[in-house]
Amino acid sequence: MTFRRGLLPLLAFLLVLPAAGCTSSEPPKVQLAAVTRTTVSEVVEAPATVGARATAVLTAPASGTVSRLYVQDGDTVKKGEVIARISSPQAREQLDAAKKADRQASRPVSTGGVATSVSLPRLRLPGTLDAQVTRGFAKARKAAKKIGDRAIRAQLLSAIDTAQAQQRAQQRALSNVVDGLSRSVNQVLSQVTGQLGAGLSGLTASMTSLQAASRSQTRAAVRSARRTVDALVVKAPFGGVVTLGGASSPDGGTAGLDALISQLPAGVSGQASAGGAATGGRSGGVVATGVPVAAGDAIATVTDVSVLTLSADVDETDVLLVRKGTPARAEFDAVTGGTYPATVTGVGVTPKEGTTGGVSYPVRLKLGKGAYDDGGAAPDPKPGMSAVVRLAVRQAADATAVPASAIVTSGRETVVWAVHAGKAERRVVKLGAQGDAVVEILSGLSPGERVVVKGADTVRPGQTLA
Repeated sequence: MTFRRGLLPLLAFLLVLPAAGCTSSEPPKVQLAAVTRTTVSEVVEAPATVGARATAVLTAPASGTVSRLYVQDGDTVKKGEVIARISSPQAREQLDAAKKADRQASRPVSTGGVATSVSLPRLRLPGTLDAQVTRGFAKARKAAKKIGDRAIRAQLLSAIDTAQAQQRAQQRALSNVVDGLSRSVNQVLSQVTGQLGAGLSGLTASMTSLQAASRSQTRAAVRSARRTVDALVVKAPFGGVVTLGGASSPDGGTAGLDALISQLPAGVSGQASAGGAATGGRSGGVVATGVPVAAGDAIATVTDVSVLTLSADVDETDVLLVRKGTPARAEFDAVTGGTYPATVTGVGVTPKEGTTGGVSYPVRLKLGKGAYDDGGAAPDPKPGMSAVVRLAVRQAADATAVPASAIVTSGRETVVWAVHAGKAERRVVKLGAQGDAVVEILSGLSPGERVVVKGADTVRPGQTLA
């Protein structure tokens, strides 16, 4: 349930008068008070918990051993400061394997070459045979010249020349046949190699695409493996206070990262939140130099306490009155006598079932510096501490107001008993801001009138009250 308590004391001046028919020795049954003008503040109370600006659980990116710790519990670190180093041969082996696969994938694709023409050798007689034919013609010509008969000698020489010319013509004809065969073979080969070349071109393009896809995957594997190796040097994602291992939340979880998760490097998991429970990283137990860790084990928790926040649970009957910028004040059991200013920064829309069956909604507030009643500075609370916040949801200055005890609810109507000409008169009123001590009257009463503030259940219309 949500509790209400007014910020201002009762300012109305109570006029206590005995009801008609009562003697001075009898205790008064009805008390009256004047309608006044004053400032009325309506306050909603809600339980709250202190949270930090952000909390990050830093985890081991791979199995290994804590080779060195640079911090201790409670140390304050800056963004990027080294917290620990982890030795992981497995992670480095994976990086080497990824690099080797990438080098293999980078080799160029080759489908080999294809001949595009054929040149057949020209037909020639064997060297010895060609020489013999030449010598034979020469001997025949020499013998013919020895014949004394001129006419016969001329006929023989002419026949020899004709035979030699025929032999040369036959050799040229055979060479032409070979040349024609070469041209035919090359023409057919050209057609075949054109078709084969088109197929090889398509094959080459496909293999090139496959190689590009494979190279893309191997490069991604190298980048991932390199990030894992780089994350073996655990660094603070932001400035804050260090706790070795995972920070436990009230429900046994681990404090995590919410708003800054997108800024964290590899090896950092969790959820940044204002005092929320973590969702990432396993508790790694004791963290010390030489201790083995598994991938995902919590190495350290960094909490940014530069800005403290409050997470309040406001009852459904009051949450519609809460707005961004609503002022509030917080009190802590751990800081007796201390009061802290706060301002609403956001109102959630996700309902939360309460322990008594009601529904509440989360309200986020920014917490300011506190002060004691004597004006001295109060210490900063720590994340996880509980508080009670009082939100000033409505405030009316110079308002027509009556004591809260004067208000009577009758069905859907809100009424008061007013005094008119000394008699009780039932008035239906409309309320504005409702404080714990006084309430604002928007209509139905005027300042200076008197109303019943005690014993209203015994009053009847027309009863003498003056």
